[in-house]
Amino acid sequence: MPKILIVGGGYAGFYTAWKLEKHLRSGEAEVVMVDPLPYMAYLPFLPEVAAGSIEPRHAVVSHRRHLKKTKVVSAKVTNIDHANKTATITPEGGESWEYEYDQIVVTAGSVSRTFPIAGIADNAIGMKSIEEAVAVRDILISNFEKASALPKDSELRKRLLTTVVVGGGFAGIETFAELRSAANGLLAKFPEISFEETQFHLIEAMGRIMPEVSLETAEHVLKDLAKRGAYVHLDTQVSDATDGVVKTNTGEEYPSDLIIWTAGVMANPQVVNGSDLPREARGRISTQGDLRVVDENGEVIEGAWAAGDVAAVPDLTGGGVGGMCVPNAQHAVRQAKRLAKNLVATLRGEQPVDYIHKNLGAVAGLGLYNGAFQSGKIALTGFLAWVAHRGYHGLAMPTWERKWRVLWGWYHNLFLGRDQVQLTAVQQPREFFESFASRPKPKVEQADEQKAA
Repeated sequence: MPKILIVGGGYAGFYTAWKLEKHLRSGEAEVVMVDPLPYMAYLPFLPEVAAGSIEPRHAVVSHRRHLKKTKVVSAKVTNIDHANKTATITPEGGESWEYEYDQIVVTAGSVSRTFPIAGIADNAIGMKSIEEAVAVRDILISNFEKASALPKDSELRKRLLTTVVVGGGFAGIETFAELRSAANGLLAKFPEISFEETQFHLIEAMGRIMPEVSLETAEHVLKDLAKRGAYVHLDTQVSDATDGVVKTNTGEEYPSDLIIWTAGVMANPQVVNGSDLPREARGRISTQGDLRVVDENGEVIEGAWAAGDVAAVPDLTGGGVGGMCVPNAQHAVRQAKRLAKNLVATLRGEQPVDYIHKNLGAVAGLGLYNGAFQSGKIALTGFLAWVAHRGYHGLAMPTWERKWRVLWGWYHNLFLGRDQVQLTAVQQPREFFESFASRPKPKVEQADEQKAA
């Protein structure tokens, strides 16, 4: 049987495998998916996970539960030698091994794109994984707990109650607004802390936020955030973040224990740089409209496909930045569905079809009962936009099992409120046990005791 290797199990990888299971006949091909994580994370839910509105495990989709016919390998692909159609698979703690394939699908996704700013790598956290969202939630709540026990004039208290988000795109604004909303909910549980003490700052280098929506909608969001005590600094750049003190090019300083970086993404460099597949200027794997990889001359490289954030896919509607599809979930899911159909068509000697998808609009959650919606010239903000946001993403979450868990959680939260409990100690699960565990006495000490006896 032809062997299909899928590199990466995020949006594009999971959906490609899922749809291949549907379209392939029994025995028509062997599908292997390699990813170090055992799940696909639904990234649009990360801000709500950080705010305590969604249980973290409900925002992920288990590979092994939902991929019935695909062989799932928990490892990394550390090298792709497409000239010989082999990939090096490296499991954690184990020896690397070679896998020979006939077709390869590269869907390794993206990572946070940062700049060499002092202190960012040491003190900031991203918002690209479920683990990061959980950590942000725990840090926010833990900071409230620590600050409530300190004097009001304490500099440490001010630092603990200050949150800084860098980047004013959708991910940044949603994270910023959800955390401000979560903090408002925490204030009811911490009477020692006043609203004025909680400082939320978003730093954006451009002159506007949320380029996916109209300027009018973006300005409405800015005004709404200002009313809620969340400050957005436009045309401002971070110049330093050493020791957690965020300094800007305009002279302001914000000491903070919670700095969140959402200023862009880049194609997964470990996979892209470890392959011989051609790349374009921004480091993404080059493809043509039907998602087959092409070289610098536009010639198809047989047996190689790419989709999602790791791929430079032409936007044939003419609406993409630089003529390419923007790296978002909407494109990744639809590209994967088209890729699966095209791959099966190729195996059967049929012609693949170009991927064409016109952006239908954008929805954003801005905290409980507040959102923004834009589709063409139609724009909504407030409660109706929040309903549209939850309705769209509730339906877009893959598999009915996951949809039900998310919807059930939202329903419970209407009556029970957010689950705002921090479990920071889970990051060092053995610390409590080790603190009290008995250990053998040093041999010298044992000999002294024997002499004294």
